[in-house]
Amino acid sequence: MPSTNARTYDAVAPRRVAFLGLGVMGQPMAGHLALAGHSVTVYNRSPAKAQAWVAEFKGTSAPTPREAVAGCDIVFCCVGNDDDLRAVVLGQDGALAGMKPGAIFVDHTTASADVARELQAAAQPLGIAFVDAPVSGGQAGAQNGLLTVMCGGDPIAFETMRPVAMAFSRAVTLLGPSGAGQLAKMVNQICIAGLVQGLSEAIAFGQKAGLDMHQVLDVIGKGAAQSWQMDNRGKTMVDDKFEFGFAVDWMRKDLSLVMDEARRNGARVPVTALVDQFYADVQQMGGERWDTSSLIKRLR
Repeated sequence: MPSTNARTYDAVAPRRVAFLGLGVMGQPMAGHLALAGHSVTVYNRSPAKAQAWVAEFKGTSAPTPREAVAGCDIVFCCVGNDDDLRAVVLGQDGALAGMKPGAIFVDHTTASADVARELQAAAQPLGIAFVDAPVSGGQAGAQNGLLTVMCGGDPIAFETMRPVAMAFSRAVTLLGPSGAGQLAKMVNQICIAGLVQGLSEAIAFGQKAGLDMHQVLDVIGKGAAQSWQMDNRGKTMVDDKFEFGFAVDWMRKDLSLVMDEARRNGARVPVTALVDQFYADVQQMGGERWDTSSLIKRLR
């Protein structure tokens, strides 16, 4: 079954691009680039995923990041964390060793602002632009080509990559210099943490009170309590279903980035810190791979 859903694509001049990392997000994102008419070479740490992608989307694969990016105008990347990112960008077989001057590296990993600045500094002397561009929208957003992309970096490089990235996005926005995209993603995760906890408490309260929570959510979803979380996860939380994409393990990774940055900049995030510990409780319950709406499991 195709891992991207049908959508139409804006007319954009075909580019030669690479995509590094074919996880639950990267695989469909790379697929949308191919379906939009771009020439795509992929790399994945486990070659079987790259081979499966090629069989589905008819692009090509390469055994190392350096070989994958050769001759490409734009290189997209979506891996797990700072160390994974350094592994595919730096070193003898890393992307920077194979990219041509004038090319653009676009990183969709949710990582630290520090690593974005570090890799931008490594790329600049080589004549390569680096754009940090974490995404929001989850696995469904990647599959449907409807991600929101938060970017930091050079404005000229951004304007070059933006129309290409629209193949898998509904909004691609420059928010400042290198690191700004990652900082904006941290803001996004702070918002989500508080929303999911509030929704969890509300549903658990309503169930204890004997209310039909499917009906209640229909009613309050038309008022001031409405949110994406309520619309898309409320009823599945009522039904004790937690198989919808972004996992607790990954949320804890993201919230650790928030905590590190808050310690550096002096921001106070007490609710976020508390919700992070609630997610640790969910991990202890065996919910490492449950989606983030599983916070409600603590309250039952």
